[in-house]
Amino acid sequence: MPGTTRKRCVSLPAEHGHGHGHGHAHPVSFDPTKTEPDHYAPAPTAGRAYRIGIGGPVGSGKTALTAALCRALGGELNLAVVTNDIYTTEDADFLRKAGVLAPERIAAVQTGACPHTAIRDDITANLDAVEQLEERFPGLDLVIIESGGDNLTAVFSRGLADSQVFVVDVAGGDKVPRKGGPGVTTADLLVINKIDIAHLVGADLDVMTSDAHRMRGELPVIAQSLVDTPDAAAVAQWVRSVLPVRAG
Repeated sequence: MPGTTRKRCVSLPAEHGHGHGHGHAHPVSFDPTKTEPDHYAPAPTAGRAYRIGIGGPVGSGKTALTAALCRALGGELNLAVVTNDIYTTEDADFLRKAGVLAPERIAAVQTGACPHTAIRDDITANLDAVEQLEERFPGLDLVIIESGGDNLTAVFSRGLADSQVFVVDVAGGDKVPRKGGPGVTTADLLVINKIDIAHLVGADLDVMTSDAHRMRGELPVIAQSLVDTPDAAAVAQWVRSVLPVRAG
């Protein structure tokens, strides 16, 4: 019909075989370190921008962290951002209004479904957005891909993100890290955010950090307040540490 918007529909790989009518059944696993099958092999990093995914629950501070990283790294890296929202471009609009990057360096993906669909199950729309940014800005060093708010199982496909950051916040309660889930246990970096309000919400920060380290083993944990450290210095330094060294 003229003037209507067609929804983009993408088929999942055949091996995503599911059984309860709409393609979403998995073997039951109670191991909090296990992720759902990743249908995409990691892509070679040579000749393209390094991609860091930022995920976490709704309201945990993913967009604020993305903005802080843009401020901290935008002067030294050729940087762009892709945001994900279900129906809106809210997060991209926030970043543009905040002036953390030139507006044309910020792309928005509207997932139309649960955020993990577009960062893990069918990464096409995000890959398209990244590739368009790379064409527009040759020589990009880094693309930050911010997921929409999701649950503790929402991790990025390694075909989309080379490294993953998972953000939780103290307002969710000090029980969150010990609840586990692949976001907490397997992300390359776990960020415990908003520590400046822990005393206001009754969260025991010592419990949160010790549980996080226990659940994650050797994987790093950073506790931060973007009120106290608006440039997210510790996370920015971690980002620098994982970027590949460019020849020359």
